[in-house]
Amino acid sequence: MNPTQIALINRSFEQLTRAAEEVPATFYHRLFELDPALRPLFQHDIVLQGRKFMTMLAVVVRGLDALDRLLTDVENLGRRHVAYGVSDTHYETVEAALLWSIQDSLGDEWTPAIGEAWGAAYRLLADTMQRAARDVPGDSLAPAPNMPQPNW
Repeated sequence: MNPTQIALINRSFEQLTRAAEEVPATFYHRLFELDPALRPLFQHDIVLQGRKFMTMLAVVVRGLDALDRLLTDVENLGRRHVAYGVSDTHYETVEAALLWSIQDSLGDEWTPAIGEAWGAAYRLLADTMQRAARDVPGDSLAPAPNMPQPNW
C-alpha cells in the first residue's frame, strides 16, 4: 500500500459512510448472489451484521497508516475465521463482492485507481488472514456450532 492508495481509500470511504446502510446491504446481496452457500454462515440479523461490516471497514481504513498494529489484529481475525468455516475460496468471493459494492455505491465517483487501491488493501488483509489461518491446528478447522458470524 502506498500513500496515494491510502488517500484514495480514505476519501472514498468518507463517501461510503454516507450510505452506511446501503453499502453492506449491497455487499451481502452480491456475496450471496455470487455464492449462495455462504448464506448459512450469516444466521443472525443481517442488518446488525452490516453495521459490524461497516465498523470493520472503518477500523481497516483508519489502520492503513499503522499497518504493523493493524496486521496483528488481522492475523487474529484470520485465525478466528477458521472456526466460522471460512475457506480460501471465500476470500476471493468476498473480494469480488466488496469491490462490486464499493463501485456500485460510489457510482460516478468510482475510478480504476480507487478499485486498484481497495483491491490492494483487501488482498493485503486477506493474504494476512489466510497465512494466519494456516497456523491454526487441524482439529480446529471444523466450524464450531453456534459460533459468531464472520466479520465480513
